[in-house]
Amino acid sequence: MNPCRITVVGECVADALAESTGTANELALRVMPGGGPANTAVALARLGTPTRFLARLSDDVFGRLFQAHLQESGVDLSHAVRATEPSTLAVAELDAQGQAAFSFHAQNTADWQWTAAELAGVDLSATACVHTGSLALVREPGGAVVEEFLASASAEATVSIDPNVRPLLVSPEVYRSKLEHWCHLADVLRLSEDDLSLLLPGTPPEEACDIWHAAGARLVVITRGAGGALASLDGERVQLPAVTTRVVDTIGAGDSFTAGLLHHLGALGLLGGRLADLRIGDVAEACRFALQVAALTCSTAGPNPPWRHQLEPLATVECA
Repeated sequence: MNPCRITVVGECVADALAESTGTANELALRVMPGGGPANTAVALARLGTPTRFLARLSDDVFGRLFQAHLQESGVDLSHAVRATEPSTLAVAELDAQGQAAFSFHAQNTADWQWTAAELAGVDLSATACVHTGSLALVREPGGAVVEEFLASASAEATVSIDPNVRPLLVSPEVYRSKLEHWCHLADVLRLSEDDLSLLLPGTPPEEACDIWHAAGARLVVITRGAGGALASLDGERVQLPAVTTRVVDTIGAGDSFTAGLLHHLGALGLLGGRLADLRIGDVAEACRFALQVAALTCSTAGPNPPWRHQLEPLATVECA
């Protein structure tokens, strides 16, 4: 059976939730470790997938918070880079439905300063899948370095990308200009309905899937919040309903879905290479599991994905 370790590369972000203190003209910030790739790494490790995270971790107060959080979740940080630049900060404000609107403080922070030398020595021989996305692929100077790393990794490992468009920091046009190349690199493309509306405005999800298949991505999954998920494998499609839950907030839900999807595929021995043995029934099963993981994440505050023991028997598949 293929190895099932997953290597994640990308950013850590300090997610600060603005809260009232009850005092006029004063706000408190409750800071939790976040960032799309970091959230995915944590969720994977908590589900039981051997997970290595390639990150540039600052030695500031937020960087130390990230490190403790990742290690306590079981993430391997043996190839993390100790960075001198400060950590990235995102301040979130929740609406009545628990949806978060972010403002970012990300100029010249540690996450975007990757050099080729920092990734050159990473051994991927035991890695089934490399996952990345979000700002790591579009913020310079490191974005091009991460793309080159993915191109090298694709010789052996399955490549998974989550665009996770952040229009406040990077214009959607930048993502659009890169997406065809990402699909050429990626075997798995997971994105949200909001991402779709920014990347291909007015395009029906099924048509978008076909566009991205034509560019090279074999498996495209579009998550639709309360509408569940649409999965398309080389044009063969399945629609899965969302799992009913009490939503506290949706922070990290998409990242948890991605982790659930990759965990389940990896546990079945289906990751590694170009997904040659993957069938639509496997995809449906993995998406059902991923939706359960995402629902549990939504039921708690912040990007706090569930541990394996918190899931239903559907989650008991293990890496071999």
